[in-house]
Formats: sequence, structure tokens, C-alpha cells
Amino acid sequence: MSPREIRVSAGVVTDAAGRALLVRKTGTRLFMNPGGKPEPGENPAETLVRELQEELGLSVAAASLYPLGVFRTAAANEPGHDVVADAFRLEIDPHDAAPRAEIAEARWITPADAADTPLAPLCVVLLPLVW
Repeated sequence: MSPREIRVSAGVVTDAAGRALLVRKTGTRLFMNPGGKPEPGENPAETLVRELQEELGLSVAAASLYPLGVFRTAAANEPGHDVVADAFRLEIDPHDAAPRAEIAEARWITPADAADTPLAPLCVVLLPLVW
């Protein structure tokens, strides 16, 4: 991995109605998939499990995550950097998630809402995989 790459785990979190849950971190404009950077010794699924707990108060098991693959795109908040994301899909009850930690806002969106939602580049890549 180059110094201009940021490795993350990203969750494509959906509900039974097919909406996707996106988050906006404090001090940022773009909505993104929940997730984040690994702590030392974590594998990608463990990273996402921890991040979902920290960001949204979700308690999920790594076994409930469906791997979607590894994706590369421009980083949303670090100009000149790429994000390399291990992405996983997960369906939850929408009442189970609430913004915490550095999350300023969480938003459930449909494909129709996407045009009016400022999306991070990774969302533009990942959301079509579930819609």
C-alpha cells in the first residue's frame, strides 16, 4: 500500500425495504458508508464490526457480514489520496442504528434520494451493488 492510500472497511448497510444507511462525519459534507480504518491486528471484518459499534451502536457478528470485494476510489475527505475498501453488505432493522462518536448525521436513502444526497466517491461505487 502506498502512502497515498487509505485502507478501510466499509459497510453497505441496508434494511428490508432496500434503503441504504449512510453517515456524515462531523465537520464533513459528504455522506459515506459506515466503517473506518483498522486498528493493529484487526482483519477487515473485525474492523467493520468495531466501527459499526462505535459509529452507530450496532452489535453485529462478523459472520453476518457478506463480503462484496475490495474497491478503490478517490478518498472523500483527504485530497490526493485513494481509499482502498474491503466492503461488506449487512441488513439491519433501521431502528437499531443511531449516530454516535464522530457521526454528525445518519440518513437512510433510496435510489431516488441518491441524486439529492452529497455522496462520497465510494458510495457511488458501492450503492449500485445493492440497488
